[in-house]
Amino acid sequence: SRFSSFDGLSLLDSLVPPDAHNIEVSLGVSKSLGKGKYSVFCLYANQFRDLRERCCPSELDYIASLSRCRNWDAKGGKSKSFFAKTLDDRFIIKEIKKTEYESFEKFALHYFKYMNQSFESGSQTCLAKVLGIYQVIVRQPKTGKETRHDLMVMENLTFGRNITRQYDLKGALHARFNSAAEGSGDVLLDQNFVNDMNSSPLYVSNQAKRLLQRAVWNDTTFLNSINVMDYSLLVGVDTERRELVCGIIDYLRQYTWDKQLETWVKSSLVVPKNLLPTVISPREYKKRFRKFMSTYFLSVPDHWCSQGSSDPCQLCGTPNDAWSQPKSLNGISA
Repeated sequence: SRFSSFDGLSLLDSLVPPDAHNIEVSLGVSKSLGKGKYSVFCLYANQFRDLRERCCPSELDYIASLSRCRNWDAKGGKSKSFFAKTLDDRFIIKEIKKTEYESFEKFALHYFKYMNQSFESGSQTCLAKVLGIYQVIVRQPKTGKETRHDLMVMENLTFGRNITRQYDLKGALHARFNSAAEGSGDVLLDQNFVNDMNSSPLYVSNQAKRLLQRAVWNDTTFLNSINVMDYSLLVGVDTERRELVCGIIDYLRQYTWDKQLETWVKSSLVVPKNLLPTVISPREYKKRFRKFMSTYFLSVPDHWCSQGSSDPCQLCGTPNDAWSQPKSLNGISA
């Protein structure tokens, strides 16, 4: 590029009016490359930039990270979405569905308000931070055909961590078991977590569990208020630091008519009578999610952990100050 990083950032500043919610940047590619022209639509550009100022090293670092990515196999979920990860491991890029993009458009201002309040008040939250939503449109010059890609950039919760096991928890047990062999790297599910807690439990201190419950309570109250369900708590086991890394992910989907229909069909025809389907109303989802996290995260008394040492507690495997950060339980800043 004929612009330096500083000049490029200044150029973008000049293109974005202070009161603009969304901006579109059109770019042309040399014909010698044989590619079509494309444009990038930046949803809520200024609001996302304000959020990144709170939790990213700098805007230039964010741009530099996104400029170097690789395809990434997330090893979990049923959506088969495209994933990429920045080479510095800081950010994850996920292609989201059109319905998720449109849902975020509807509740975006509530999201920014909630995140800002969490930063300013120091209230507990474990929402994995969404740091940008982009719509990329590729146009083929010969045919005029357009291809749309809706992309989300979020913090990588496991950045700088040695994660040996991961769980994706929705608070449901029906059809929530992954039979993958141990050590495969696959993301495990709710039934795996329950089984593991029975056979080889992971303990946290009472204080850590209270912080987790407070964060889950705050976040699920917010997500219920914007009619969102089907989110997950991603839990990573960092054996090197003997800590748990937690964050709520996949919270872009609102409870629309098709999800209500799915609830009815699964309740009537698929799910055993003593179990609730995975897809239920936001209010019921919130209650079940809270109950699961309260029940299956096992705690020990705080005094069982050594207060005079920085070494991890032998029983709970968690440093004394673990999970005490005001912005996220795992103490990771994006």
